[in-house]
Amino acid sequence: MAHDPVATNSYTTGDDAHEYLSKAHLERLGRQRPAIFSSWLTEACFVFTVVMSMMMSEYYISGFNIILPPVSKSLHLNDSAQTWPAAAASLTIAALLVPFARLCDIYSSRIIFLGGPYLATCVGSAAFLPAGLALLGCTYRPGPRKNLIFSIYGAFTCIGFYFGIFMGAVTAEFLNWRWYFWLGGIIVGFVALGGIFVIPRNLNDTDPKARMDWLGAVTIVSGLVLIVYAFTDGGHAPNGWATPYIYITLILGVVILLGAVYVQGWVSSQPLLPAELFRPKYMKRLIGSLFCAYGVYGLYLFYASFYIENVLHASPILTAAWFTPLAIGGVCLAIGGGFILHIIPNHILMIISGLGFILSVLLFALIPEQSVSKDPSTSFLYWAYIFPAMLCGTIGVDIIFNVTNIYITTAMPRRLQAAASGLINSLLYLGIAFWLGIGGLAISTTENLREESLPKHKQYRIGFWTGLGVAGLSLALTLTIRMGQASSGMTADEKAEIEHREMRQTGVVGANNVGGAEIRTSRDGEVEMAPQETSSA
Repeated sequence: MAHDPVATNSYTTGDDAHEYLSKAHLERLGRQRPAIFSSWLTEACFVFTVVMSMMMSEYYISGFNIILPPVSKSLHLNDSAQTWPAAAASLTIAALLVPFARLCDIYSSRIIFLGGPYLATCVGSAAFLPAGLALLGCTYRPGPRKNLIFSIYGAFTCIGFYFGIFMGAVTAEFLNWRWYFWLGGIIVGFVALGGIFVIPRNLNDTDPKARMDWLGAVTIVSGLVLIVYAFTDGGHAPNGWATPYIYITLILGVVILLGAVYVQGWVSSQPLLPAELFRPKYMKRLIGSLFCAYGVYGLYLFYASFYIENVLHASPILTAAWFTPLAIGGVCLAIGGGFILHIIPNHILMIISGLGFILSVLLFALIPEQSVSKDPSTSFLYWAYIFPAMLCGTIGVDIIFNVTNIYITTAMPRRLQAAASGLINSLLYLGIAFWLGIGGLAISTTENLREESLPKHKQYRIGFWTGLGVAGLSLALTLTIRMGQASSGMTADEKAEIEHREMRQTGVVGANNVGGAEIRTSRDGEVEMAPQETSSA
């Protein structure tokens, strides 16, 4: 079949435009291979390289929870001090994603992607993630092919998640936990090496006028770090929240973060988080829902790992085996979703995802306590509670990850792909870091009120109940969102360009709105497109 150009700057109006915009033509464009790839092999290598970056980012987060018990023993960390290391990894990634997204605009996503492996573990992931997602967003137009590619991206999230757990278990039980990081570094090095040869050089994704917003970067990063640290360590400080360095840290973090909001809205000429990112319909509520949903994911992963190892006394290898349904179910859901996302409305899929999150933490919260004689049996607890919780967990995280990635990248023009990618991924890791701190705070507050140290299984249960409340909040926000199918259609830039041509032909100069995109046209013919919110947020 002959291939039409996937992206073109040549548009017409009138009858020709009607032919270009025909549903059949858009459907064909949404299914064919991007013209930038000469063959299916080059496309496959490109996709594999990008999704491997996501896989390794998940590898470092998931596996770290498995090796954390032996790391804690090696470094002599008590139970109360274990939440901060788990949150710090996610926080480092979350805080640096948006600045690295701007670097993608300045130097190109390809350069930032290839430079990621030369940075520290979590810092490298902060470079990988927005660059990789921006590369996919710039390459694929709306349609079934994009749905499939982004679903493969989501599938490798599951693979990386389980690969991290498995390698964490192997290194913790048979080698040394340090090998976990050595192996990860070797694989990431090969990913970067492959990217040199398969990532196209001519994606035209740089903005010559883009500049780094250093004031915004400093205020955003420092504000997030201070706030999350205060919530994470507040319950474990010598005098709890009355400890001076805790409340001072929190106050400083809030003040600096409020300053970051002011800088982004009224000071920076090129803010890291431009207002256009938040203009698509339902975007603000979607951000709130994602922030809570990914927090549930973090609480579930952290406390499930500790419950299985410390309460049920499963070995690291058995723990990895028990997490297998998350990986297998995730791959099936991710790949299968690529074939149905253009059929089932996205808001229905997000509701299903929200119910999955609720059940995943609820089942763990309701696990009955074992007696000294192991009654009920560990096998019964696994099949009755843990196994279905794993299935519900993968339903929750994989569906919402794929749906929102496609929705947000499709709503944004090419010039905002990197910023949107940074925002998407920062919600994932910031949600994990923040709500882990809230979970730890809930446990320490309960212990202080009861004036006693709770046994481990009761501590973890409080973490799961906290996750249930957060999951309910996420679902409540999701119920107010309406999103259609991820079907074939024009890109945001194409909508803007066609509207611009029509306005110039009819002599209309000013502002208009098409397809949810605000078109601003100046007297000299310059056009600016920004997603426009059409209802209250």
